[in-house]
Amino acid sequence: MKTNYKWIFWDNDGVLVDTEKLFFQANREILSSIDIDLTRESFIQISLKEGRSTFTLAQEKGIDPKTIHQLHEHRNLRYSELLNQGVGAMEMVCETLEQLVDRVSMGVVTSCRRAHFDIIHQTTDLLNYFDFIITHEDVHNGKPHPEPYLKALGKSGCKASDCLVIEDSERGLSAAKAAGIKCIVIPNGFTSQGDFGGAYRILDNVQQVVEEVLG
Repeated sequence: MKTNYKWIFWDNDGVLVDTEKLFFQANREILSSIDIDLTRESFIQISLKEGRSTFTLAQEKGIDPKTIHQLHEHRNLRYSELLNQGVGAMEMVCETLEQLVDRVSMGVVTSCRRAHFDIIHQTTDLLNYFDFIITHEDVHNGKPHPEPYLKALGKSGCKASDCLVIEDSERGLSAAKAAGIKCIVIPNGFTSQGDFGGAYRILDNVQQVVEEVLG
């Protein structure tokens, strides 16, 4: 028997929109300026599994905090440039949200900075499906800490058992689990080799969320 949910909390990057390759590119380019070769594997481990900044590699190299701050700023500017070239929704996302919007309430819970989030969605037409947005600036502790999803629960006014999370990464799954919310994982090219033990479901594509939620 299918469970009826009152709320779905969606991750953004890699779930709703195809941005993780661009964030990797921005980090890789800026770190290369201080002779750090950020590999795809290192990016996945540090950012998508552990939820840490790739600039920890600069700290480990002995780069001073002021320079690291400047590198962060340069990375953010470069990421904005890449996003402004255009970002697409993940395959079947629009169709999926359209099928769900009149049946369940939905919010976005992301570690993305609000400025980047706004650039991403200036052309996606996705935000009309959502009742609230939680971004990087709205919490003190990002994923894999449960705070983002605990804040989402507070906004929804519902119990964890009434809610469902859609994620693509290990750090996102960890955050949802720590908040006591069932989590569906839809792996993508960056996260397909992840360890998703403890996920409620692992799906092949976003359209399968409709069947899970509506039966």
